[in-house]
Order: sequence, then C-alpha cells, then structure tokens
Amino acid sequence: MRTITRPGLDKPWSVITFGCWQIAPSGGWGDYATPQDADASVKAALDSGITAFDTAEGYGDGESERRLGKALGGKKNDVIIVSKIWPDAELTRSAYEERLDGTLRALDRDHVDVYLVHWPGTFFNSPEKSRKLCEIMHAFKQSGKARIVGLSNFDATDLQLLGDRASTFEINQIPYNLLQREYEGRPLDLCKQHKIGYMVYSPTARGLLAGRTDDAARKAPTRQEYYLYQEPLLSNSKPVRDEVNAIADELNVPPVTVGLAWVLAQDNVMTAVVGSKKPEQIRECAEAGNLRLSVDHLTRLTHVSDRFHTDNQLA
Repeated sequence: MRTITRPGLDKPWSVITFGCWQIAPSGGWGDYATPQDADASVKAALDSGITAFDTAEGYGDGESERRLGKALGGKKNDVIIVSKIWPDAELTRSAYEERLDGTLRALDRDHVDVYLVHWPGTFFNSPEKSRKLCEIMHAFKQSGKARIVGLSNFDATDLQLLGDRASTFEINQIPYNLLQREYEGRPLDLCKQHKIGYMVYSPTARGLLAGRTDDAARKAPTRQEYYLYQEPLLSNSKPVRDEVNAIADELNVPPVTVGLAWVLAQDNVMTAVVGSKKPEQIRECAEAGNLRLSVDHLTRLTHVSDRFHTDNQLA
C-alpha cells in the first residue's frame, strides 16, 4: 500500500482511507452493520495495509466513532483518525470544543489527527463567519487536540469566503470519481493555491463503478437519492462502466480497483475514502493502493469520462 506524508502528521497516510460511515446505523445506509461487522471491517482494513480511518460525529450519532475506537483497540494511536464536526454548533470556541471533546471520548483518544468541518451549508456564508471558523479551527491545532484541520465539501464560493485564511486548512474532503468531477476547475485551483489537498469520498460513485447495480444494492437510501443512480444518468454511464470493466479484465483485477486507481492518479488527490462492511470488498479496494494505471489506461478512462460529462452537460 502506497502512503503519503503530510506536514503536521507523524504517521504515514495510506492512499486508501477506510470510511466508517457504513459501520454504524445511519439514514444513508440504514441498520446496515452490526457491531461484529464493524469490528471485522476495521480489522480487515488494518490487515490490508490501510493506515487511515475516516469517521464523523454525524455517523450514527457518534456510534461510528465509538465502534471505530473499540475495533482499533490498542492500535488506535498507531493510525491516522479523521473525524468531522457537523457545523450546526454555535460558532464559538467553547461550542466547537464541546463537540470535539465528545468525539475524543467516543474514540478514547486525547486528539484526532485530522479534524474537518463536515459541510459549509449556509453556516459560513459571510467573510465574518468564515474568519471565525478559521480562528476556532486554528486554535484546535494550537491546543494539540487536532494535529491538522480541514474542510469537507467546500466549493469555490466557500473557499473564496475564507480568503487568505484558507491556508489554515490542509484538507478538503470532496466527492470525486469518473462520473462526478465538479471539484475540478476553480475549486481545484483555489485548493492548490492554498496547498489544500483533496481527500476524495465516493471514488466509485457509491459503488456504481464497482458494479453495484443489483436490486439489493440499489435499495440503500444513499444510492436511491444519488443522482448517478437515477435515470437517464444510470443508463448513460454504461460506456464509462464498460471501459472500467474492460481495463479490469485486461489487468485481471476487480473493476473497483480500476476506478479507484484512476482517482488516485488525478491532480491534488492525496487519498480516496472507501467503506464497506464486507472484508472481501475492503481487500479489493485496498488493491488500488498498489496499482498504477498506464498512460494508455488513464487516457482511455479520462476520454470516456469526458464524453459522459459533455453528453450529459455536467459540470
């Protein structure tokens, strides 16, 4: 498994990060995983060479954090843990710190390696609010409760409101895959300007690029509401999915590995977040951390992705 280094962190960060949304009950996945499933999933990720784990206070009302901390056990301080605050807290140091302290209790740690603001929404829709957010998050770095801090789902408008203080943050966690590329262009330029790396979620389009199209897979609420699982985009994405499958056959690897490897090869991408309660799927995803696609394969995938976005008038 390839790893990266990041200023402020003293541990290697695997290019595949294990996402912990699915290991606790949630509105997105339903009552999907038992505590035993969660434990097995986390251990499969560790055994596959994954050194980073992404959770949030909003995943199962803290249950994801609790299950992750328990499953990691004595290894919880050996890995990178990323968590996120839901930004409905009052925009004060004390209110944010209360949320962070709750996360630390759930994880049974005295700090998180990476602490992100989950969504901008309308919570930071002015320069004044954005400045206050930067001050609070910078204070967490200064206190040591968070080694580095970052953002999630901040687009160009949100980043511009941060102004020069955007450099407070080292990460922007964004959705990105062959079928979803709206964080290219201006958001990418701004993040690179401030040395903010991309931490990608939904790198397989919630399983679509991994072939998760059967009736059982499509019952998950998070897929039912996802625009790429809806017509006409579901049918229109078939040429992209066919190309992924063709390259997977050529390389004798699972399709999910190819889709992930394309994401990892893109500009400013540090790591891709994958989640599952099934150890065999986790191992398949982890294989992407050792796969470098050829120039020909990357070109073929980008070409069919470009065509999909052009034909469907997607940003």
